Amino acid sequence: METMKGEVVLNIPSEKAWEMYRNNEILSKINPDLLSAAEYIQGDGAPGSLRLFKLGPAIRNYVKESVEKIEKVETGRSVTYEVIGGDLKEMYDPYRVTFSFIPIEGDNNVNKCIAEWKAEFKVSAPATPPPEKAKDAALRFLKSFDNFQLSY
Repeated sequence: METMKGEVVLNIPSEKAWEMYRNNEILSKINPDLLSAAEYIQGDGAPGSLRLFKLGPAIRNYVKESVEKIEKVETGRSVTYEVIGGDLKEMYDPYRVTFSFIPIEGDNNVNKCIAEWKAEFKVSAPATPPPEKAKDAALRFLKSFDNFQLSY
């Protein structure tokens, strides 16, 4: 299994970033070009829940939607999904993603956090490259939290 990860620094506390990520209504408004809708189609966000992500026009040529099963939740810190349906499932099997929000300690960093994206995957379709586009889109989306929270 291969691993890919990336991170961005957000100018918001990790608790607020976590709250934004877990709320489908807010998540669907952060950057509609990248993620047009998020909804729980089974469960409430606890392990075993299914969450549907409908991706926006900026990445529609790569992935239209994915259904993800929540495997693990560390409240206030991270959530891990396994993609069980959609375009990514056809390219990678398994495809597991973890989003983490880590506080940055220190005098001047009280209101900052590191937002991390990590994917574990195995390429299942011939000539499929590693999910570099998914990584880039996820990091651009996470960086959008900064601008959105100003209006939230």
